[in-house]
Amino acid sequence: MPSKSESDVITSLEEVLDLERNALVQGDLDRLGQMMPEKEKLIGALNQFRVRESDELVRLQRKVERNQALLNSAADGIRAVADRMAELRRVRNELSTYSADGQRKGFAVRSNATLEKRA
Repeated sequence: MPSKSESDVITSLEEVLDLERNALVQGDLDRLGQMMPEKEKLIGALNQFRVRESDELVRLQRKVERNQALLNSAADGIRAVADRMAELRRVRNELSTYSADGQRKGFAVRSNATLEKRA
């Protein structure tokens, strides 16, 4: 199989970056993971060339930066969800009140508490 030219590698990498962007926008993290080996292979192939500054490379760099910003936003969103879930677990397991002097006090909530009916 003949090796790809610099232009072929750049075109292929652009296609992968566009697919990566679509996966990021759609929140398809599984597809992102599947694309990583191809992306790494193309970046490695591009590094084999003596690449000069060109419009193609500027366009490629913009796509990389765009995707990195989307990846950062996705990571921030995932962290926010994890923090919120931790807070909800804490609230479910503990009742917090404040004393007269403004100090927070937590009381454990029994998760297996039952209510007894009496006639």
